[in-house]
Amino acid sequence: MPSISINIKSGTLQNKDYILGIDLGTTNSLVAVMDGDQAEPKALKGKGQHVIVPSLIHFGPEGQVIVGEAAKPFIVDHPERTVYSVKRLMGKSYGDLGSHSDYFGYKIIDEQDDSLVKIKIDDRFYTPIELSSLILKELKNRAEQELGGSVSKAVITVPAYFNDAQRQATRDAGKLAGLEVLRIVNEPTAASLAYGLGLDREQDHHVAVYDLGGGTFDVSILRISNGIFEVLSTHGDTYLGGDDFDRAVVEHWLGQIPQGVELSNSETQALRLKAEEAKKALSKADLSESSLEIQGQQYHFSLSKAEFNQLIAPILQRTLDACARALKDSELKLEEIDSAVLVGGSTRSEAVKEAVAGFFKHSELNDSLNPDEVVALGAAIEADILAGNRKDILLLDVTPLSLGIETLGGLMDTIIPRNSKVPNRVGKEYTTSVDGQVNMKISVYQGERELVSENRKLAEFTLQGIPAMPAGMPKIQVNFMLNADGILQVQATELRSGVKQHIEVKPQYGLTDEEVERMLLDSITHAESDVKTRMVVEAKTEAEQILYVTERFIAKNKNLLSDQEIQSTSLLLNDLKNSLESNDKDIILGHIDELNEYTRPFAERLMDRSVSEALKGKSIDS
Repeated sequence: MPSISINIKSGTLQNKDYILGIDLGTTNSLVAVMDGDQAEPKALKGKGQHVIVPSLIHFGPEGQVIVGEAAKPFIVDHPERTVYSVKRLMGKSYGDLGSHSDYFGYKIIDEQDDSLVKIKIDDRFYTPIELSSLILKELKNRAEQELGGSVSKAVITVPAYFNDAQRQATRDAGKLAGLEVLRIVNEPTAASLAYGLGLDREQDHHVAVYDLGGGTFDVSILRISNGIFEVLSTHGDTYLGGDDFDRAVVEHWLGQIPQGVELSNSETQALRLKAEEAKKALSKADLSESSLEIQGQQYHFSLSKAEFNQLIAPILQRTLDACARALKDSELKLEEIDSAVLVGGSTRSEAVKEAVAGFFKHSELNDSLNPDEVVALGAAIEADILAGNRKDILLLDVTPLSLGIETLGGLMDTIIPRNSKVPNRVGKEYTTSVDGQVNMKISVYQGERELVSENRKLAEFTLQGIPAMPAGMPKIQVNFMLNADGILQVQATELRSGVKQHIEVKPQYGLTDEEVERMLLDSITHAESDVKTRMVVEAKTEAEQILYVTERFIAKNKNLLSDQEIQSTSLLLNDLKNSLESNDKDIILGHIDELNEYTRPFAERLMDRSVSEALKGKSIDS
């Protein structure tokens, strides 16, 4: 039975099935839809005065929940009951936070394991998913107030560098808020859509999207051609943003307070808000001045634009380093980038604009749209595409780290390489290494190193019920299916019998930003040694297989061999076993060749006897 929507305001039928475009931000969030009359995206206010909803949640002592602007005063008055920057906690364990945990005024629980962090308010524990869902509910309510009807579908944006755990957490938060999340879209892609880049199908464009928000940063290099948006590369840091500008200012001011003066939690949060105000003021003025009472004494704080620029210079340099790595991965030259798009409220800073313009010196700088709104507006356009109203645009994103499985010797066998397009489906065929093997463990890893021990384990499952066959006979197809949201499904099938097992990879925690960066840098730094290590491991694995096969052959076919042949083979087997301790690929392979060369006639002799027995008593017609 079809559903009917009624506009609450007018009492008329609401024929349009709206799909929301949501920017779930670290500092601010907002919701937009495609305005059917104007064919343009617009941000929604609901009953509020502004389209922006601060990503703040306050829990009152009586259980009341306040979201958005109304929660702001409580950051100072009741910081232990007011949650901010929850996006920085998405898909994270306590260990992932490292030294950053003291930045939050509320209590983050350390359960000393790898589970998701929890936030404690009174006697209740909340996950980042639950907290994010409260912000999403507020955005959903706003949209329904302004549109005059119920809304149940949405497109939600995430930083391009969000990993699998963080994307899944975002999708779960949407579901908890009563939204069917049709697509998780990378923020840079949404921003490009908002600027109308690529809408001219005759124009080929290379675009760099520099997205510096409150708590996350990423840069993506896109190729836009014939209405196809293709992410060539992406790099970033899910723990870098305007909050770090504020933190640098706070630490600068703390240095001006006499030693021995300890700030309370409320005073620390008040100082953080003063730093945020100073940052915003310096986007238009050369000097910011403020004061704050600390421990009963009034302190005066000033900050010049020059001081601010000096404080944030190291943070800006980290973003430019990421730009350089993304450009290298895209295999484009700097002069091939046509446009640089600025996204995120932190790009209002003059120093940020100058830094980006200086790096992408051959490109046109796009900063005409409100940097706070641009991602939500692009998400609304993507929602319009999914609704079937735009058939001339296709979005292709990429996965930021390689995905693969563990093979013999603890090696990482990559199935979907880093920067592969998503959605994507890739399969590889494997087999067993032991006679009669009926189970196979499939361990899924993410990373760039040759050994799985150097990468991050995502999941593990066992393919059971493989028919007992000689080693090498079963054919096991392992398929990786990476969907449009960047979420991975793994399926293993024994092709001869049809035995099948699959899982959706939902890791309990994500990679820290330092680990992501370390993985990429280590893959370059250790490339030569990794290849040498892999070659040794592969040689050892081959040797162990040959030892296993040869020893079984001798045990079964002694009657075919002379005592001298058995003795000589045993000596060669011992030599090969001893060579494994050398960790020298060439020595191991040399002994493998010797053993193969000596035992080759044995197999030929067995084949001759088998043929002879098969033909016994039979005549061969000429």
